[in-house]
Amino acid sequence: MNEPQPLPFFSRLALAFGTFFALLGDGRLAARVQTLRSGALLASEVPAPAPVAAPPPPPPPAPSHIRATAQVDAALQLLGLLQREARLVDFLQEDIAAYSDADVGGAARLLHTGCRKVLKDIFDLEPIRTEEEGSRITLPAGFDAAAVRVTGNVVGQPPFTGALQHKGWRAKAVRLPGLTDGHDTRVIAPAEVEL
Repeated sequence: MNEPQPLPFFSRLALAFGTFFALLGDGRLAARVQTLRSGALLASEVPAPAPVAAPPPPPPPAPSHIRATAQVDAALQLLGLLQREARLVDFLQEDIAAYSDADVGGAARLLHTGCRKVLKDIFDLEPIRTEEEGSRITLPAGFDAAAVRVTGNVVGQPPFTGALQHKGWRAKAVRLPGLTDGHDTRVIAPAEVEL
């Protein structure tokens, strides 16, 4: 099987944003991505068996009392805010192949500023790990496998010692504005008509 070619930065950015909202709206897709990120491979990609023991999978999430439509509404509301402040949907729907790197870079700067504003207004985020990236850390037995993903040559049982590749992020608080009755969250950005 041929190794896929690496994607350029803006293709990865578009894929990341599209995947983010797809995961918010589709619980089954999120479970499949979580399985893939935990190291499971598709049947067509399974190599010859090797003596590698992975950490136990995280426990399944507790049943939610939130209606699926409320989750979809929240995802659509967040997408609407990102469109309003950063024109995210316009940027991602645009075919940028014909633009120069300088033009795309300028657009990315505006996109970054608007998305960062929405992120700061809506979420209180904190790093999961406080150590410097690249530092050596030890994960004890019983570590939170949902908050820390172990990669590389995972053999045996914890404690595991390795290099911190990414601190991770956790949302401490979410402040989506309340929706008015009759608000259609499916309208991400209304069409504009100048008279």
